[in-house]
Amino acid sequence: MNARFQNALKGIAQNTPPIWFMRQAGRYHQHYQKLRQAHSFMDLCKKPALACEVALGPIEDFDFDVAILFSDLLFPLEAMGMGLSYDPAPKLGMVLDDNNVQRLRSPEKAIHDLHFQKEAMAATRKALPQDKSLIGFVGGPWTLFAYAVEGEHKGHLLNAKTRLPLYERFCETLIPLLIANIQLQLEGGAEVVMIFDTAAGELSPLIFDSMVKKHLLALVKRFPGKLGYYSKGTTPAHIASLRGVTAFAGFGVDHRWDLAAELKTHAHGFLQGNFDQALLFLKPEEFKHALENYAEGFQNLSSVQRRAWVCGLGHGVLPATPEDNVRHFVKYMREVFR
Repeated sequence: MNARFQNALKGIAQNTPPIWFMRQAGRYHQHYQKLRQAHSFMDLCKKPALACEVALGPIEDFDFDVAILFSDLLFPLEAMGMGLSYDPAPKLGMVLDDNNVQRLRSPEKAIHDLHFQKEAMAATRKALPQDKSLIGFVGGPWTLFAYAVEGEHKGHLLNAKTRLPLYERFCETLIPLLIANIQLQLEGGAEVVMIFDTAAGELSPLIFDSMVKKHLLALVKRFPGKLGYYSKGTTPAHIASLRGVTAFAGFGVDHRWDLAAELKTHAHGFLQGNFDQALLFLKPEEFKHALENYAEGFQNLSSVQRRAWVCGLGHGVLPATPEDNVRHFVKYMREVFR
């Protein structure tokens, strides 16, 4: 395990934060591009040896502290019988509605189609250096529902927002499946499993609290201390009550938050983020200046105040991101906070 990541989980003060990026293994990276030329995206995810090779690429190249299972958050929908293809964007074989929700495969049957994640996790853990940590992930229930109903995550999610009773019916099948899915990843060697809820910020805080929160609590109740939660576009009003739930291992926030200010009052678990991923496209001198500005807020904190910080981006690495800037980010942060 990575000592810096474990310290952040436990709230132990340290000078240097652990670093990992969402989507750190992906299209921007030459290592991934070469593999993708020879293999389909589905094979890279579902063949454990290939998923392991993809996950290790950014560890070996950029020296991140944490490796992430290489997979996709939509596979539970495929396992439930909704079909899934990539060309190259994901496309479901059916759109969820009131007529077909009862035809979804049961969690007991669906989970068999997700065992490849456990095998990929185990292969990655075996190949990882001992001083690196490994985490898994699942999609947030609301985000998976949005994909299931909309067919994509784009726009204002009108269909999803106006079919909240269907969301509840969907979760009757989804939540037991996610519980089984998380268990598989933990058994495979994940130290923490992140819940990535990229569509959560499309909801008002009121609906988030009344509709989404209870299902998140159902998940974390089953795995206290093992689940992190990242939501895109949410505000403190959305997740203030969640941050009081000590069963969460920690939280990730996007680049819209003042993370340095949040760390001053953060009480439990890690707080991950949140450099604006778009700024990785800046020219070298401009990028250096942006990094200096970002780091300054954290330099004004003591190591005790920074104890929960897991350094990363506000969202995932974007396609075509310059590799040199990713490399420089990691090097710069370790030099400044050594």
